[in-house]
Amino acid sequence: MASNEIRFSRTHCWVRPEGALLVVGLTDYAQEQMGELTYVELPEKDGHVEAEEEIAVVESAQAANDVFAPLAGTVVEVNEALLEQPELVNQEPFDRGWLFKMKPDHPEDFAQLLEADSYEALIPEDDE
Repeated sequence: MASNEIRFSRTHCWVRPEGALLVVGLTDYAQEQMGELTYVELPEKDGHVEAEEEIAVVESAQAANDVFAPLAGTVVEVNEALLEQPELVNQEPFDRGWLFKMKPDHPEDFAQLLEADSYEALIPEDDE
């Protein structure tokens, strides 16, 4: 998969096209900041969300964080494996650790999401 096929939201989700659907997960930066996840609350299948609306919750020993929809659309599939293995988000964030798949209301909005270099510019530099 070419890296230019993945776009990013300002709220630390990655988004990858898969046919007419978009696959959504947490970025490396987001899951590294949280530490190993211990619980994932997935969105409702067939539920409609607006862009930047709270759609899921991920929890680690450190904190619980909301996940926001990168675009408006309908959730068509959730990654039920995360209910038993939330650590997949940490171990394989771009593969088996995806959160949900959605059918966007306006597929052309995908182009408005950030490319990798623009997203990386938002991430704070380490002081090490």
